[in-house]
Amino acid sequence: MSGRTATHRRQQVRWAGLASITGWAMDLYDLFVILYVASTIGPLLFPADRATLQLAFVYASFAVTLVMRPLGSALFGVYADRNGRKRAMIIAITGAGVSTALMGLVPTYAAAGIAAPILFGLLRLIMGIFVGGVVASTHTLGTETVSARHRGLMSGLVAGGGAGAGALVASIVYFIISGIFPGQAFSTYGWRAMFLTGLLTAAVSFYIYRRTDESPLWKAKQNGTAPTRQGSPLKELFGLGYRVNLLLNVVIVTGAASLYYLTLGFFPTYFVKGLGLDQQSAAIILAVVNIITIAAGAAGGWISDRIGRRATFLGCGAPMVVLVPFLYHHMNDQAGRPASVALLASLMAVFVVVAQAPVLIFLNERFPTDIRATGTGLSWNIGFGLGGMTPTLVTLISPQVSDIPSRLVLLCAAASALFLLGAVLTPETRHTGLQDTAAAPHDPQGTLEPVPGQ
Repeated sequence: MSGRTATHRRQQVRWAGLASITGWAMDLYDLFVILYVASTIGPLLFPADRATLQLAFVYASFAVTLVMRPLGSALFGVYADRNGRKRAMIIAITGAGVSTALMGLVPTYAAAGIAAPILFGLLRLIMGIFVGGVVASTHTLGTETVSARHRGLMSGLVAGGGAGAGALVASIVYFIISGIFPGQAFSTYGWRAMFLTGLLTAAVSFYIYRRTDESPLWKAKQNGTAPTRQGSPLKELFGLGYRVNLLLNVVIVTGAASLYYLTLGFFPTYFVKGLGLDQQSAAIILAVVNIITIAAGAAGGWISDRIGRRATFLGCGAPMVVLVPFLYHHMNDQAGRPASVALLASLMAVFVVVAQAPVLIFLNERFPTDIRATGTGLSWNIGFGLGGMTPTLVTLISPQVSDIPSRLVLLCAAASALFLLGAVLTPETRHTGLQDTAAAPHDPQGTLEPVPGQ
């Protein structure tokens, strides 16, 4: 390889990695904004006698976005498999940012009556389609571009680091905006400003994507240097060859997603409503936790490159069954102690994120290039659609806010067990590559051709 070619290759990897991480970060930012304003917009958009019902409405609005993600991954995944990962990313992230911004313009229930929650819900549905598209394209671009020995690390950086970065940006923006619009002003203007920042995230992502090359594996298919499958990716995925793959993938992702949303996704509301922390203290703790999340994602991905994806799932998943519920139970006694809350939340985040870090590359390694974006996107989005309903379930089965901690403990234990079950039933994939010659539809395990040198 010449010096010029090697330099271009390094630049290609850097931009592909940056695009994947940024795309996932901005996607999570758009998705997480609602979690940071849940306790504020509940009474504004859905008046009710019970505070838990208002929270349930907000989390249901969050959940419908996740429910629509499989449709988005089906549409954009097929598009990405046929027209390229880069083009799909640009369209999807722009749509997600604009949808988020429009939520900041929705009238309140006092101004528009029942039209307010209906309009808000419709925008969440539309956003869900675009978010599903972001997932289908960003995940595959990064892992298909980086070298085989670093694919787990890339997976952790995108899934854990990207998510942590997106949530960190949301924490910083929340801290700034809640400072500019303190108290009642946040209920009037601040929450709208939070949603309107979606336009900025879309602009940043668009700039980065324009400088990013297409996936080399996908280009090889289009250039005729690798065999290409014919027919619909969706038809192939739901056929006998990959049906079992898809089901087991969904089990793992559902367990992982439930844990993620019951911990990092629920922290913004739990810190304020459950522990009585003020918004500024909650924002600082969330920022610390999300910085740790970025490091934990990279660490988990790196570990999976050494010991394997399945081994990482099992090694970190087994302790979570006991540790995450225990830490949540102990955190409930730390009201008024921000430092203790930050420590316990950080420990919880480390266990959850390290265990989940290799999920993306694990999904990528289960499908050939022709259907990888669609297969990965559907597996991820169906699982996260199901897992994203758990915060709503927590609030619905809690008669009072004081009942939420006990429900969190039980559901975290169940989610950990589900994740562990999926890991036990699936094969190791680290020794496989992203090659296609052995990934025939008749192979129910989706075994891929080993990568030379691994």
